[in-house]
Amino acid sequence: MTRAARATTHVHGRLATALAALLCLAMLLPSTRAHAAGEVIGPGAKLVIRGGQCTANFVFTDARGARFIGMAAHCAGATSDTDTDGCRQPSLPLGTEVRIENASEPGRLAYSSWITMQRIGERDGNACRYNDFALVRIHPADHGRVDPTMPVFGGPIGLAPYSHAGKEVYSYGNSDLRPGGSLDAKRGRSAGTSNDNWAITVSTFTPGIPGDSGSGYLDHRGRAVGVLSSLAIHPRTGSNTLVNLAKALGYVERHTSLRVRLRNGWEPFAP
Repeated sequence: MTRAARATTHVHGRLATALAALLCLAMLLPSTRAHAAGEVIGPGAKLVIRGGQCTANFVFTDARGARFIGMAAHCAGATSDTDTDGCRQPSLPLGTEVRIENASEPGRLAYSSWITMQRIGERDGNACRYNDFALVRIHPADHGRVDPTMPVFGGPIGLAPYSHAGKEVYSYGNSDLRPGGSLDAKRGRSAGTSNDNWAITVSTFTPGIPGDSGSGYLDHRGRAVGVLSSLAIHPRTGSNTLVNLAKALGYVERHTSLRVRLRNGWEPFAP
């Protein structure tokens, strides 16, 4: 073999090695192609259950590799009653199908705070009124579509134990009632945590509306802090009430066999 041929073979070998390394790296890194095309399952995805539409909050996993998307428990309510007292209102059963935007298969209701509170006979009025959280198990066929990143803002970066009054909050709703996607991203401020740390009152532009229920909120540090539960009349008209996510997850762990953890976003928090 000539020196030129040996050099060419050496270069081709180095290129092949580099391409193989890049392919391995691409398999390990999260796919950004689906994220850019808006074809992912994650915060802000639309959830449809028995004809009603809500918005997903954050992504969670367990030790066995199952994937879950968060939802408000009242989205699985069995009646049209707007009362959100989870200790009294009936819920659709666990296992009920939930249609997840961009998923090829329906998810299944895996946890409902309403069902759990009624099962154990919860008597804490604050929990009954504000513990409004559910988990939907994502079908394994769709695990490759899951992206835990909050659209527009990035994150989440961990979990916040409570919300500081006066600090910024960020959210992404996806209501069918809102004209145009430009208003889906919301910014505002927190009025702080109340009702034994269960409830957080926030004011954003624009406020959360029906269909945004269940959407996730980030605090000023990009931490997951709350889940949209209801439109508030008092103390601030047009504000929203969130369930404290850390408190809701603690309830899951204390009263069920589920052990889930929040998945951080693949992109940094950049409000």
